[in-house]
Amino acid sequence: MTAPTASPTSSSGSSATGSRDAAGFSTAGTRDAADSPAAGTRDAAGPETPASRAERIGDAALDLLVERGMRGLTHRAVDERAGLPQGSTSNHARTRQALLEAAVRRQVQLEARVLTPDEMPGSTGDGAMDTTALVDALALALHRYLTDHRALLVSRYELALEATRRPELRAFFDTAGSVFHRPLVAMMTAAGSREPERHALSLIAWSEGLMFSCAAGSFHAAVPSRTELRTGVGELLRGMLGGRTPAP
Repeated sequence: MTAPTASPTSSSGSSATGSRDAAGFSTAGTRDAADSPAAGTRDAAGPETPASRAERIGDAALDLLVERGMRGLTHRAVDERAGLPQGSTSNHARTRQALLEAAVRRQVQLEARVLTPDEMPGSTGDGAMDTTALVDALALALHRYLTDHRALLVSRYELALEATRRPELRAFFDTAGSVFHRPLVAMMTAAGSREPERHALSLIAWSEGLMFSCAAGSFHAAVPSRTELRTGVGELLRGMLGGRTPAP
């Protein structure tokens, strides 16, 4: 996955709650809905379909990654977390690789909804990117990750680290994440970048570093405001694009 360019849905219903430790996670085997990568925009329950079953399994897998780490992700644990009959997850994803791919697939679906398409910046009359709108959109996405979707970041980090140990997962993870990279390169091109690939990488690196520092690193207790994030994004883009990005 990559820097924010574009929020979560599930058909699995509400989560049970228990007591919470200092880190904000439940100590009773389940967690509050707000701690789930799929928190906030779950679909209303209805007749289950193969697609909704896949989402249910994916949501449970991501929940387990956040709560227990990679060692806690097993087929049986997913069945229990999703409230499914034993063996359901194995029928959906026969191997561990298939289970990890299901988690990555759901991760991509949820991250794609952090910023909805109608919140993305458009082009001006001459086809160029509205850089002020680009700064606003990126700052909004970063703020949503750090306030409403921290669990989604943690599950992403778990999957990314596992991908460094599994070449077959690495390939799947990178291919899945390319759906975010390509639009960012296109936006940098429309914003007037003369080196859109390099500038997209710089923007991704800056955004990822900031999110990790504020979600899991030494700045975890200090979430920047949208205004502060907008200032930071604006400074970065002005450095890359020169005077094309208005000062705050």
